[in-house]
Amino acid sequence: HACGDCGKAFRDGAALRRHRRTHTGEKPFGCTECGKSFRASSSLVIHRRIHTGEKPYPCSRCAKSFMSRSSLMKHLRTHL
Repeated sequence: HACGDCGKAFRDGAALRRHRRTHTGEKPFGCTECGKSFRASSSLVIHRRIHTGEKPYPCSRCAKSFMSRSSLMKHLRTHL
């Protein structure tokens, strides 16, 4: 399965459909709280934490917690 716009190849049709959103701008995953939309459902899950306050990624070196793994990883560099 190859993208007609950029030629990138994908293992299955579902992956190609997800990729196509980068070209079409489609954002089918909307937040019911504020209306912001996302291309990927995983992005919506992370965004929802803004509203819930959930911070499921605790730092093992201090008392801080983070909404995303990437934020935790960035923070961990401050301990080096």
